Amino acid sequence: MDYKNNILETIGNTPLVKINKLVEDIPALVLAKYETFNPGNSVKDRMAVKMLEAAEEKGFIKPGGTIVEGTSGNTGMGLALAAIVKGYKMVCTLADKQSKEKIDILRAVGCEVIVCPTNVSPEHPDSYYSTAKRIAEERPNSWYVNQYDNLANSQAHYESTGPEIWEQTEGKVTHFVVGVGTGGTISGVGKYLKEQNPNVKIWGVDTYGSVFKKYHETGEFDENEIYPYVTEGIGEDILPKNVNFDIIDGFTKVTDKDAAVYTRRLAEEEGMFLGNSAGAAIKGLIQLKDEFKEDDVVVVLFHDHGSRYIGKIYNDEWMKANGFID
Repeated sequence: MDYKNNILETIGNTPLVKINKLVEDIPALVLAKYETFNPGNSVKDRMAVKMLEAAEEKGFIKPGGTIVEGTSGNTGMGLALAAIVKGYKMVCTLADKQSKEKIDILRAVGCEVIVCPTNVSPEHPDSYYSTAKRIAEERPNSWYVNQYDNLANSQAHYESTGPEIWEQTEGKVTHFVVGVGTGGTISGVGKYLKEQNPNVKIWGVDTYGSVFKKYHETGEFDENEIYPYVTEGIGEDILPKNVNFDIIDGFTKVTDKDAAVYTRRLAEEEGMFLGNSAGAAIKGLIQLKDEFKEDDVVVVLFHDHGSRYIGKIYNDEWMKANGFID
């Protein structure tokens, strides 16, 4: 009989799906690494389990302990599924810009959820980073995951996502395009692909209000680049240790409006019901079209599922209120 021993064994081996209408002007073959097929509906399931298993090996968490993490929602979901299977408690801190659906979903799988203000610095005691760290320090037998600096994050993608893309394209992949948040996906996949073929180009998609693009180009951490933005799941006001800038060939920035509009277009024109960062990723890829030639194979990774954004991206009133549609 063919079956899995638990839900965590279904993580990975997600399909590549050709994108058609939205990339008609691009000469290359464009394929989406479709990560919503993971059980938590996002790419973050991969690194969540990897980080937890690494912590168990190192004795950072004991049986019956509490996992604590600051998340934009998806890492929290992956960790929550792992916590259920392995018998841990789960506490998630989120910024208040995250969708209500993400908060409700985390609570549905047994998480304690603490909502923190978005518009404060990472060092501020009320930020979702600081709050998670403080809770882990205060509660006995707790482990603060810290997905931004926990290098098991990028290692997960080096071991699974990268090899899958290489095998699925039969080594023909020429470009990898992905939104950058913690940096684990781009760095892990990028490292693996460049080891197989140093000519593979690795492109990060950033958002306005984030520091990545300017830092990559100038080496300057410019606080003037930092301001609130709507797009969820990509961009940062910190430099996570998981972002390996040496592996990344370049960044392109996408506006909040374009990210939202193209998320809707993916659903309406490709039948791909995806999250906010997918719109940013495909628009970023389109902005890079001059980089692609006829024989190229471009892989873009789509992080998460549209069900997380029903009250926002897929809600006409919210889109109108933000000036994203007429």
